[in-house]
Amino acid sequence: MEVKLKTINFDHFAATKMRPEVKSAMEPFFIEEYGNVQSIHNLGDAPREALDKARVQAASLFNCASNEVIFTSSGSESNNLAIKGAAFARMAQGKHIIVSGIEHFSVLNAVKSLTKLGFEFTALPVDKDGFVNPDDVKNAMRKDTILVSITHASNEIGTIQNIKAISEIVHGFGNGAYMHTDANTSCGFIETDVKELGVDMLSAAPHRFYGPKGAGLFYLKKGTRIMPLIDGGVQEFGRRAGTENVAAIAGAGAACELAKNELNKRREHLLPIQKHIIDTVLSSIDEVYLNGSRTNRLPNNINFVIKYIEGESILMWLNNSGIMVASGSACTSKILKSSHVLTAIGVDAALAQGSLLISLGEDNNMEDAKYFTEQLPPIVQKLREMSPLYEEAKSGK
Repeated sequence: MEVKLKTINFDHFAATKMRPEVKSAMEPFFIEEYGNVQSIHNLGDAPREALDKARVQAASLFNCASNEVIFTSSGSESNNLAIKGAAFARMAQGKHIIVSGIEHFSVLNAVKSLTKLGFEFTALPVDKDGFVNPDDVKNAMRKDTILVSITHASNEIGTIQNIKAISEIVHGFGNGAYMHTDANTSCGFIETDVKELGVDMLSAAPHRFYGPKGAGLFYLKKGTRIMPLIDGGVQEFGRRAGTENVAAIAGAGAACELAKNELNKRREHLLPIQKHIIDTVLSSIDEVYLNGSRTNRLPNNINFVIKYIEGESILMWLNNSGIMVASGSACTSKILKSSHVLTAIGVDAALAQGSLLISLGEDNNMEDAKYFTEQLPPIVQKLREMSPLYEEAKSGK
C-alpha cells in the first residue's frame, strides 16, 4: 500500500488557498450574473452592486473613502500605475524619483524604464536588517523629486519599514512630492491604514491574503494626480480602462473583509509558528543566518541563508519530503542569480545562493513547523557532505 506523503505549503507568498467565503462571493458572476457593470439595463445591476460592495470592503481595510480605491489586475500593475502614472502626471514639476534598493522588481523595473524618457531615480541603501533610514530619504529629496516609493514590508526578508516617518519627511519637504508604498506582501497580515501611514498611494495583492488571482488593489488619495496606463473607457473613475473582472473583484472584496476582521487572529496564530522555526533552525544547524529584522518583521515571513549549499537543492530535497518552500521572490524564482535584496543587506553572493524563504499561512500549524525542523537538519547535512566547499572548510584549506 502506497503511503501518501504529507504536504505542507510554506510558500504562501507565491499564492494562498482561496477561502470558501471568497469563492462564494465570486460564483454568481461566472454564469448567472454575467452582465457588464457599465450597462444601464437590468443585467448590469448585480455586477455593479458587487463592484460597489467590493470597493467599500477594500476601503474599510485601508481606512479610506470608497472612491479612493481602484481595482487593477494584480499588485504589479498597481505598482506600475503608481510609479508611471504619477511620473507622467507630474513630469512638468520634475523627473526625480526615490526608491529603496530592496523594492520588488515591479517598482525597480518601472523606474528603470522611465530613465529612457529622461527620468532619474535614486535607490537608497538599507542596513543589515533591511531598514531604510528616514534621514537618507530626507537627504535624497530634491526640488525636482516628484515621487518616493518605499515598500511597506519586504517580500523576501519581511522587514517592516517606518512608512509613517518617511511619509512625514516626503510631505514636509514642501514640493508636493507623492508618497507610495508597496503593501503587496504586508496587506492582510499587518495594519495597512493609509491615514496612519500617511501615504498618497498604496498597492495590494488579494491573492496573497486568500483572495483570487487576477485582481489587484490600488489606493489613490483624493487629489493625487496620475495618468492612466490603459486608455479606453470610463471604468475605475477614468483611471483604468477595460471591462471590469467582476468575479475577481468580488472575491478581492471578500478577502479584504476577512482580513479586516481576522488581522489580530492571523498574527496570533502565525507568530508562535514563526518563532519555533526560527529558534529551532538557528539552534540545530550551524552556520545558518536569519535575514531581516528578528522583531520588526511580518508574522508570516522567515528567510535564512545556509552556508555551503544552494537554495535550489534544499528546495528539491524538501519538496521530496512534502514541504514546499521558495528561495527568493516567486516573480524571480527562475532567475539563476543572487537576490538583489540579500545583496543590498550585505549578504555575500556565494552565501546568498543558499537562501531559503518560508512564507506561512493560516493553514499551517505547529505540527507542520515541527515536521519541517525535523526534516531540515539531515537534508542540510547530506547536501553539505556533497559540497566541495564544505569539505574544504572542514579540512581548513
